[in-house]
Parts: sequence; structure tokens; C-alpha cells
Amino acid sequence: MRIALFLATLCLSHVAFAQQYPNKPLHLIAPFAPGGALDLIARGVGAKLSESMGQPVIVENKAGASGAIGSELVAKSPPDGYTLLLGATTTHGINPAYNPKSLPYDAVKDFTPISLVATIPHALVVNARSPVNSVQDLVRLGKQRSLNYGSAGNGSPHHLAAELFKSLTGIEAVHVPYKGSGPALADLMAGNLDFISVEYTAAEPHVKNGKLKALALATRERVPGIDLPTVAEAGYAGFEVISWYAIFGPAGMPREVTDKLSSEIHKAVTQTDLRERLKGLGTTPIGSTSQELAAFQRTDIERWTRVVKAAGLKAEQ
Repeated sequence: MRIALFLATLCLSHVAFAQQYPNKPLHLIAPFAPGGALDLIARGVGAKLSESMGQPVIVENKAGASGAIGSELVAKSPPDGYTLLLGATTTHGINPAYNPKSLPYDAVKDFTPISLVATIPHALVVNARSPVNSVQDLVRLGKQRSLNYGSAGNGSPHHLAAELFKSLTGIEAVHVPYKGSGPALADLMAGNLDFISVEYTAAEPHVKNGKLKALALATRERVPGIDLPTVAEAGYAGFEVISWYAIFGPAGMPREVTDKLSSEIHKAVTQTDLRERLKGLGTTPIGSTSQELAAFQRTDIERWTRVVKAAGLKAEQ
């Protein structure tokens, strides 16, 4: 009887908490430096949540360690819905697959998934002066000689994407890591690299000014508004690579609070002007339930874990 009474009281307290939530400012942690796509998305989502929930949403940049510093801060915060994280492919998909032992958090157990916000497709990109004009050309060249490809660093989405491409096509290619995708793209434009798999938004300005060529998108289907074929059309259907952004909270958040946040984020990215602003950044707005994000994240980690194992990659300790 006492146990039943305790559970009933606990349930009522959760409902009451959710009804008055939020009653103070929220903090949305962006685990990378200001100015990039993640930062802009965080500020857009934060502004819309502030409007719909009636409380300020303070976006804080906590950069460092490939997003691990900001992610750890949220993982160790009280699970009351007032400290949230805009996580990404790196923090909650690739890092757990590539280097889980060095992370100060468990990307699944230490977080409450709330909503998938947006995705950005990767593209295979080469120098504009390269004789390579298609995915088939790149594969043929990679079977004639060893290529070299750039990335934003060991364990970055660009690194693992290229390794996936190698495994699917059987080409030879050497990894050249940089401190960010910007320097890698600069060296590609200088003719020092053969190709890179990178977010199309990062390459697009250089494609438009004639310094780079985008061969194809790493998506299952063509993306409206981007006049490019898919790698799948060239015969490599398994090469699907996106960078994604999602809202997480600490593990143990009340279901009512999680559902409220998920609902408000879904509305923000699908039913307000934020949708067009996200599209303007080159992203595909999504919006999802907590359960959908959890399933999406598990699939992403499992996929990259297979790539890491198949390529024999080992993180730098």
C-alpha cells in the first residue's frame, strides 16, 4: 500500500512539475565554437523555444575536445530540462563509435534524446581542374593509383565517410587529416588532395566560384534544390553520409518535460520561419519524437562502429 501511494505521489509530482515547466531560463549548450552551422542552428532553435515557452533560452558555446566538453557538462547537469545540448554527428554518433573509451560520457546512457533537428548531406568533392568528373571516374582513378583525401581530423565525419567509400568501392586512398574542414578544402583547391567527403554546405561556395567540383551527394535520393546525382546512382547504394544535429538533455528527464520539449522543437523546425532559415543554411529540417531520435542515434552509432572495425581504425590515445 505504501509503495503504491509513493508511486502515485511521484507520478503526480512529475505531472505538476511538467505543468509549470519552464518557470526559469533554459540553457542550450552548443559544444563547438561560435559561427559554424551548429552554432547558428542552436541560436535559431533557442530563439523559437524562447518564444513558444515564454522563458529566455540562453545559448552558451562550450567548445573543445571535439564537442566532448560541452556534452559532458550537459550529461552531468540536473535532469530537470533546464540544461540542454545541441549534439551532432560527432558528439553522439561518430565519437562513440571511433573513440568511446576516451569520452567522459556515454553518448546513449548519459542523455535523454529529445528531437532530431536537421541534417546536412555530404558530397564527394574534387578540385575543379581534376580530370575526374563523376563518381565512376574517381573510382577508376583510385584503382589505377593510390589517392589521398582530406578530413577535419582523425575520427571526423569526413574521415569515416571516406573510409566507408573506400570499403564500398575497393579503391586505395590515404588519409590526410587537418585541423578542420576549412584547411582541408583549401588544400583540395590548391591541388594537394584528390578528393574529400564533406558537408555540401561547406563546399558549395567553392563549387559556385569554380574552384571545386561536386561529383555527387551521399544520400539515398536526390535532394530538392541541389542539382547533383547521388553516389547510389553510380552503383554504391551503401554510401549514405549525413551530418546531423539534435537536442539532448541529461539522462533521467521526466517524460512529460521531454515530450513537451520535443513537441515545441518539432513545431519550431516544421511550422515556423525557422524552417526556411534552416533550409537557407543548407540543412534539411526534421523535427522528431524522443523515440525516433533514440532509434536514429542507435543506428548511426552501429553503422559507424562497423565502418571503424572494417577499416581497422584506431583512435589516437
